[in-house]
Amino acid sequence: MSAAEIQPLAVTDADRAKAEEASEPSVVSIKNEANKLFAAKHFEEAIEKYTLAISYNPKIAAYYANRAFAYIKQELYAAAIADATDAINIDPTYVKGYYRRAVGNMALGKLKEAIKDLRAVCKASPQDRDARTKLSQCEKELKRIEFEKAINFEENKVSALERIGNVDDIIVEESYDGPRLPESGITLEFVKDLLEYMKAQKQLHRKYALKIMIQVKELLEKLPPIVDVTIPEDAKITVCGDIHGQFYDLLNIFELNGLPSPTNMYLWNGDFVDRGSFSVECILTLFSFKLLYPNAVYLSRGNHETDDMNRTYGFEGEVKAKYSNLTFRLFSEIFNALPIGNIIQSKILVVHGGLFSRDDVTIDDLRKIDRFRQPGGDGLMFELLWSDPQPQFGRAPSKRGAGVQFGPDVTEKFLELNNLDLLIRSHEVKAGGYEVAHGGKCITIFSAPNYCDSGDNLGAYIHITPDCKLKYHQFAAVPHPPVGPMKYAMMGGFM
Repeated sequence: MSAAEIQPLAVTDADRAKAEEASEPSVVSIKNEANKLFAAKHFEEAIEKYTLAISYNPKIAAYYANRAFAYIKQELYAAAIADATDAINIDPTYVKGYYRRAVGNMALGKLKEAIKDLRAVCKASPQDRDARTKLSQCEKELKRIEFEKAINFEENKVSALERIGNVDDIIVEESYDGPRLPESGITLEFVKDLLEYMKAQKQLHRKYALKIMIQVKELLEKLPPIVDVTIPEDAKITVCGDIHGQFYDLLNIFELNGLPSPTNMYLWNGDFVDRGSFSVECILTLFSFKLLYPNAVYLSRGNHETDDMNRTYGFEGEVKAKYSNLTFRLFSEIFNALPIGNIIQSKILVVHGGLFSRDDVTIDDLRKIDRFRQPGGDGLMFELLWSDPQPQFGRAPSKRGAGVQFGPDVTEKFLELNNLDLLIRSHEVKAGGYEVAHGGKCITIFSAPNYCDSGDNLGAYIHITPDCKLKYHQFAAVPHPPVGPMKYAMMGGFM
């Protein structure tokens, strides 16, 4: 929400006092309340308090900069950039405004804009070591991207598989003590051994990782963009949201809910990788189970199964550190083959983000999408991966800076048009791991508890039975090895 969108009250001296100091000693100021909420990681409530402070006095740059920081914590980067810009407009010398705007632009991959603001910060505060570090990182990353664009044009014409060659020729060293993929194909014993091996922070041999990737690529490429899922009478399906490289929480889901099987089906709704520093382990686990039970394990692409996100938020760096750049290129091609949605029992649409900027979109339109590409910056696939629900009717620009925000009327029209009962999506952290919105027609599910080791949120998953009954299960985070989130990220963690 920008300053122009807020309809402020007439600002009086009493209002200013209430916003800054509070009129009574026993009443904590609105600003201080917001700061305490922020410190307690209650970012949504902090945003509401900062907004209230702004309504009393819309001429204080710090209110906008503080709200921008809260938006950054909520990954609402477009809103953060707008607030930081308002802070700068109010006070062009306010350094935090430039810094917050730079962080928002870094998160959106707008490095040139970030560099401009970071240079302003460094000029005003030459001793700011953090700003100087971020400026150096941004400049190096921009040069790297421009260099890779120059050299990769011809390379990208050749598939990763062609460049990898014959995987059977890769030698497995005698010193390797991990699981070995049987020549006859994947087995449950192999997958169980793999989970234990990776749990001990050991790395599956490159030969077997590539074999799994090649096989799952072939399997996924045969699937349609929207997959129809049927639950057998003696089975249930568990829908999980974002796991974001939190491998030990993924293992905990299996501990709580059982391993996948023909009667214990799973649907993983995107954002398997990035942020968490065990993304390779997560994706190899899901790919292995997909190969083992192709009709009981389903995957949907998320907005983080894309090159831009993987470059910024860690998966590319992690794959290069654990395997190679060529392995990452193969992952990128596999992500392009992931289905972009699933329909359960012909009644429940499951996609990662949400709905669209127009009302006439049909499931047939989605089935015609050419998904074998990066999603770009607009269109149905882009909106499906990025959009978020809002409580207000109608549509609004996304506070993320990508996709749209859609209201309960939009959800109702879409479901009615397509003879569906329910939309399940992920893409957003929720304190309880899930949220029921739009009159029960739009469900958000998020399965990464204590997100990025700083969220204090629960994770959740949903059981769905053949008669489309839903049951929610919440769970807390479990300990993991001392490897923090964003270890492999472009900026080493800029939030």
